[in-house]
Amino acid sequence: MLTPLRKDDVADVTALYADEAVRRFLGGPADEDEVRTSLLTLIEDGAPSEALHFWVIRLKGGGFVGTISLGAHHDGADTEVSYQLLPMWWGQGYAGEAVGAVIEYALFELGLARVVAETQRANLASCRLLERLDMRPERTLERFGAEQVVYVREA
Repeated sequence: MLTPLRKDDVADVTALYADEAVRRFLGGPADEDEVRTSLLTLIEDGAPSEALHFWVIRLKGGGFVGTISLGAHHDGADTEVSYQLLPMWWGQGYAGEAVGAVIEYALFELGLARVVAETQRANLASCRLLERLDMRPERTLERFGAEQVVYVREA
């Protein structure tokens, strides 16, 4: 299930963003105080723009799996799908289900012409996932001290 971020999600999401394994390909663990403050601001003020959508991924029984979002890509020109799951849920199909659903939502409900996803070339599991979802590599760039691949899927 994808649910909007709520105050009772803040502890789980903060721990996710501070997890070394989760953040291995994302520049390292985030500062917990900064994450908590950003999340509470997002909840209280709402999305800073209509282009940002942030969901918590949960099991149907309510267990926390991770997060997924649609927002502005670093290049400022594209909308990016971004996701982070707890390691215990890796390789079980939850990322594929969530990312696939959000891509479909972006392209067919929001009417976007394209969606991108950026991942480190070294993150082979993420690269394979994006390719299974019919995303194709479009370009590479340097971020977080490593080569990134920007994948794209067009409507």
